[in-house]
Amino acid sequence: MNDPERAMLLSVHPRFATAILAGSKTVEVRRQRVAAPPGTRVLLYATAPTMALVGMARIAAVHVASPKEVWSVHRSQTGITRREYDAYMNGATQASGLTLEEPVSFGEPVTLGALRAAGTFHPPQSYRYMKVDDLRQVAVAGPVVGTTLREVLGHLAPA
Repeated sequence: MNDPERAMLLSVHPRFATAILAGSKTVEVRRQRVAAPPGTRVLLYATAPTMALVGMARIAAVHVASPKEVWSVHRSQTGITRREYDAYMNGATQASGLTLEEPVSFGEPVTLGALRAAGTFHPPQSYRYMKVDDLRQVAVAGPVVGTTLREVLGHLAPA
């Protein structure tokens, strides 16, 4: 069951953010166990050189297993080569494959500068959870994105 009071902020390279939003990459892999339930909203933060919130999606499922098993099941959906996957997973004992659905691209990305101007904002190395106050800060930083967040999350009333 989705917790309506939080969302996941996921840092991804710009090419992966673009692929997720285009629907060609439907599984994002992580080196650690991710315990987000299906239905969790995911805000996509594209790392340098973009450095902005560019869109969102919803977690359909999370598959936690060995790196070998996650690759075996999801390889065609990850948008990366086996060499890239192996380099990323080197030394990891478990992996998570986050199946993403319902991607929504923000027409006006919210830049890191705008996010920091609206309050304290630190992009995560991998991911972190955002509570409703964090989401309100994003809505203030990017009014167009705020409208989308309110439409999707519903509970996000202005502060």
